[in-house]
Amino acid sequence: MKKETVPSPGLWIILCAACFLNESIAQQYPALQFVESIPVETILDNADIPNAPDVWHEMISSSQRTLDIEQFYVSTQVGEAMEPVLTDIRDAAARGVRVRLIADAKMHATYPETVDSLGKEKNIETRVIDFGAVAKGIQHAKYFIVDGKDMFLGSQNFDWRALSHIHELGLRIRHEGIIRAYQDVFSLDWNLAEKGTDPVKIDVPHHSYPVPFRVSDGTSDTVVFFPTFSPRNWIPDSTLWDETQMVRLIDGAEKEVSLQFLSYSPRGRGKDPYTALDQAIRCAANRGVLVRMIVADWSKGTEAVKFLQSLSSVQNIEVKFSSIPDWSGGYVPFGRVEHCKFIVADRKKFWLGTSNGERSYFYSSRNLGIVVFHRPLANRLTGIFEKSWFGPYTSLVREGFDYAPREHGEKK
Repeated sequence: MKKETVPSPGLWIILCAACFLNESIAQQYPALQFVESIPVETILDNADIPNAPDVWHEMISSSQRTLDIEQFYVSTQVGEAMEPVLTDIRDAAARGVRVRLIADAKMHATYPETVDSLGKEKNIETRVIDFGAVAKGIQHAKYFIVDGKDMFLGSQNFDWRALSHIHELGLRIRHEGIIRAYQDVFSLDWNLAEKGTDPVKIDVPHHSYPVPFRVSDGTSDTVVFFPTFSPRNWIPDSTLWDETQMVRLIDGAEKEVSLQFLSYSPRGRGKDPYTALDQAIRCAANRGVLVRMIVADWSKGTEAVKFLQSLSSVQNIEVKFSSIPDWSGGYVPFGRVEHCKFIVADRKKFWLGTSNGERSYFYSSRNLGIVVFHRPLANRLTGIFEKSWFGPYTSLVREGFDYAPREHGEKK
């Protein structure tokens, strides 16, 4: 049995101090800026990383012509942080901005009120997309584009819980070249979501983008990046498929790989084996790469546990469950969890996106991501990972242990 590595108080101080030493990172690399959401009453906040409500307010308030939003769903409560975001959207429409919003059809059935209400506003058009009819999956991407030149992409849903009770991570992207690629996906999904549209009759636009994109950071380093997409048969450039690029990132690692997902399983929802990520992780460990993975405790009590235990038994692989404590104000359904989705290799390159580590996210559901080669940004992302890894909310997955499920849905 491998022993859990717990940082000494001195190491914890060093880790926290590193956050403050990196306080200017958001200003240093304006083309790509980390944006976080932190569960209240936790110590996961990073002083140098702006919070999603503030960034979303700035972005949406600055819109002048267009605001294109594609979300899994929209859910709000009076007095919560999602309310000002919706006000910003309505204000943008009131000043003449053309607002288009796409939501997933299955989740719209659960959360119809806000989407339907927005759709009644002047200059706001809403559509629901049935990705079950398109690819037997869901629309799971979470992003929005302002005027074709400013974009947010990350794990945050348009959900009040995502802003106050869930650990989330995204990127603000200010580079018109890469944004055009994501805009092509939005345009495709907008057409697919048109009422009465037969997906069979929609042609997927095919483009070869001038990737990778490069932006000087003002020093000797250059930020190199390119988009990734899923599902495989509904993306504009098949070479930029999420799974291919994520596996390539792991395969290229020489010293260490850090991964974080809400969920991970090498067994598809249809019970078919899914080995792409699992094989890449095991191969990396076999060649001496240190692999660390964090998954949420929502997997406890599910079939995924035995796969996580199998991974954790491999030399050079450590897996931890993350458990965010309940809120003092009461039970929050579908909250109090780490929901981040990213992979960092060798502290110099990373993928960040909306997919979890399961087959359906790559083969049947709409997801987006980005791959970035840049040591300072990747090192900062590793620091975010290690704040969770060495913090009080994670514990090693133990072989042979029977994990009881943690309640996270609506209480019956």
